[in-house]
Amino acid sequence: MIIFPAIDIIGGKAVRLFKGDYDKMTVYNDDPLAVALDFKAKGATHIHLVDLEGAKHGNTPNIDTVKRIVDTTDLLAEIGGGIRDIKTVEKYLSVGVERVILGTAAVNDEVFLKEAVKNYGDKIAVGVDIKDGFVAIKGWLEKSQYLGLEFVQKMQDLGVKNIICTDISKDGAMKGTNLELYRELSNKFSVNIIASGGVSSLEDVKELRKMDIYGAIIGKAYYTGAVDLAEAIEVAK
Repeated sequence: MIIFPAIDIIGGKAVRLFKGDYDKMTVYNDDPLAVALDFKAKGATHIHLVDLEGAKHGNTPNIDTVKRIVDTTDLLAEIGGGIRDIKTVEKYLSVGVERVILGTAAVNDEVFLKEAVKNYGDKIAVGVDIKDGFVAIKGWLEKSQYLGLEFVQKMQDLGVKNIICTDISKDGAMKGTNLELYRELSNKFSVNIIASGGVSSLEDVKELRKMDIYGAIIGKAYYTGAVDLAEAIEVAK
């Protein structure tokens, strides 16, 4: 299992939100590159990036920061946040990002989703953010009409290979992840599942690894020191 330590970016800074609430933001570092270099020093091979401003407004305000991280660290980077057209996908891939995550657009624009998957295959991931059982969109501010598992099935049928699934109720809450959800996803689907939201202990990492989950994202638990990243990477192996 791959550990994806996470950096959420606003205004060029590394931040974390509590349950996706932009009004409950903590700035952890003014320089995301320094955080990414620490990830690398602790043995990380991959990194999960989110442009939170992009998620709200649908553009790439922090692409220079992303490029600096990719160029300097050689970590395999995936990024999400406001990627709603093929030009934005191409823009991120052109600066060395390994995988681009579609969220709102995967729900609202099937034509774009199909074009992205056709053109870029497994360089495309879909973020399935679940709130009260439904897929949430627009920076978690709105609920869509899709139930979470129903939507994952649809994505698998359309040829999506990578799903990043977040239980929003667990995100940043430091109360453990939704193991039942990931067990169900692992049993039902053949796509690569990346667990996100509430991975806050080595026990969480051990349990996810047992399920044959492809990857797990560690965010707040790294920043607060609740999880030793180097240990988590070893446990995941």
